[in-house]
Amino acid sequence: MDIRINLDVEMAKNKISLTDLSTRIGISMTNLSLLKNGKVRGIRFTTLAAICRELACQPGDILEYRLDVDNHPTDSIST
Repeated sequence: MDIRINLDVEMAKNKISLTDLSTRIGISMTNLSLLKNGKVRGIRFTTLAAICRELACQPGDILEYRLDVDNHPTDSIST
């Protein structure tokens, strides 16, 4: 996947556990754990906003785009 989730990094910076964050934002520990481990295909803006509020961060601190070179062939043309 080209989007990397850095939720664990932000949680460590704020010294907050998965249990505490899930309680504060009103999302189940299971769903938050799946998000933290990158096992989800989407996130609601309301959830992202709640996470950013509690961790005092920006969405870009949590979500990072990385080009997956293995799944993107080069644009070279053969003759």
